[in-house]
Amino acid sequence: MDFLPPAKLLDEIETASKKKAGLPVRNMLLTGFLSGALLAYATAFAFKVSDGLPGGATWLVAGAVFPVGFAIITLLGLELATGNFALMAVGVARGGTSVRQTLRNWTWVYLGNFAGSVFVGGLLAVALTAAFTHGGGPLGERIVAVAESKTLAYAHAGGAGWLTAFVEGVLCNWMVTLGSVLGLSSTSSIGKIAGVWLPISVFFALALEHSIVNMFVIPTAMVLGAPISAGQWLWWNQLPVTLGNIVGGAVLTGLLLHHGHRMARA
Repeated sequence: MDFLPPAKLLDEIETASKKKAGLPVRNMLLTGFLSGALLAYATAFAFKVSDGLPGGATWLVAGAVFPVGFAIITLLGLELATGNFALMAVGVARGGTSVRQTLRNWTWVYLGNFAGSVFVGGLLAVALTAAFTHGGGPLGERIVAVAESKTLAYAHAGGAGWLTAFVEGVLCNWMVTLGSVLGLSSTSSIGKIAGVWLPISVFFALALEHSIVNMFVIPTAMVLGAPISAGQWLWWNQLPVTLGNIVGGAVLTGLLLHHGHRMARA
């Protein structure tokens, strides 16, 4: 009974976008920090419990458990840049927020997400290596292997690799932002968790590219000794993936939902 139909859901998204547009910088940084930290925890958790499983079971299990991070973020009302790529776009399309307010939110929340991601990544690297007295063990090896596939593999492919990272970023955030939207479609905790879980599990099980998750995986791998430079990380992953996440979230979720339901009511 607490489900919001699409028309009311779009109103709820517009209200949320207005609230986000007015947040002080301090709030965006702190709640963004917490979101980045929670996604780092969720990613490490997913890697840990799925390690060593045969074939597709690895990503099936990882996808099933990873959404715990997004569920906590939704229930606590925290700020996640990738989700805001869609929510703020709806606000702009409906005239409730400005482009300037949207870019302000995206920038500060993205920086907060980055800080939280690398903070947990650094602490985890210390924990896995007993303060760098030995290797990172199976979890550390998994993080390094995933990070290399997200950077060095793309660099080896050249322009095709850069385009692949961009497209995987588009595909990823189409699902992620549907999770952010569905998290607003219910007023109950169970309803919010279920709404988030469905599309988020899809993106992670398909091993698509999420810019905030990568802020944890790649820097942590670098600390653990992966042969990845900062330039390789930024050019071959962080930049194309972030751009792809913006397109997937703002266009394929935010604007499509806005215009689709507006035309349906016309």
